[in-house]
Amino acid sequence: MSGRREDHQDQRAQPANPIPPTQPANPVPPTQPANPVPPTQQIPQPDPPPQHTPHAGPQHYPPTPQADPSKDISVPVKSKLRFGDPLSIVLILIIVVALAFAGLLGGELYARHRGDAVVAAVVECVVQDKVSVSFGPRPLLLQHMTGGYTGINIETAGNQIREAKGMKVDLTIDDVRIQDTGDSVGTVGALDARITWSSDGIRETIQDAIPLLGGTVTEVNTDPAAGTIELVGRLGRVTARPQVVDNGVSLQVLEVSGLGFRLPREIVQPALDVFTSRLTRDYPMGIHADSVQVTDTGVVSHFSTRNAPIPPATEDPCFSGI
Repeated sequence: MSGRREDHQDQRAQPANPIPPTQPANPVPPTQPANPVPPTQQIPQPDPPPQHTPHAGPQHYPPTPQADPSKDISVPVKSKLRFGDPLSIVLILIIVVALAFAGLLGGELYARHRGDAVVAAVVECVVQDKVSVSFGPRPLLLQHMTGGYTGINIETAGNQIREAKGMKVDLTIDDVRIQDTGDSVGTVGALDARITWSSDGIRETIQDAIPLLGGTVTEVNTDPAAGTIELVGRLGRVTARPQVVDNGVSLQVLEVSGLGFRLPREIVQPALDVFTSRLTRDYPMGIHADSVQVTDTGVVSHFSTRNAPIPPATEDPCFSGI
């Protein structure tokens, strides 16, 4: 009985719903923050980058502009040239020099072309043949500024000089000064001319210029050793020696033969004098004969003048272009 009482008391001492001693009667859930924080994660670190890589980790940066392969980035390019830049100064000087040289070259070419045309027109009018003109190496623009021209070379085509067929002139002119004084348009310091006259040219000229005698001449022979020329015709022959007479070239008759006997030279001499005087005298600016020589192919003579005034157009129309 006592055992039951103890059991009964034990039962009365315990509550109807026994609560485990480790938990409260009303369990309260654990307090959580309003914004739950996810648990910390361990992010594996990458291997350290190579030494030449400027970035320490896989961070994101704006994309780097790619270089244009068509441009050489090894040399810096300046968008503008400044006057203080030595390169700019050098380029400007080069451009200025090039423009100045081009201008001088163009002026020199024009001056030479103009000079050629003026000189050629004068000489062609005097000799009545085509000519070619060239100036020396000295710049013509410089000669124009100084007022003196030198080293002018003139060569005729060799067709004729006035009425003399087959005559050619090689002419050199120096120290030409253009200055209009009313009586002249300038002066020529020195003029030298080498005139060649071929045997065929002499024959053709005599046939056309000398009445009666000219029509009978069929051949012209030269003898350099004797210094004579021989006019051979159907009726006879005339032997003459070229000489300088009265500042011109004259054919002095030495012998006239025909029909097997000698004839007086006075028969032919007057006609030859008129012929040679018309061909080799009365040149402008006092141009005169200095010497004459017989060659194997004809006759060569030298003409010249010094410090000669250039006639105005009113006196000689051939000089109207100066």
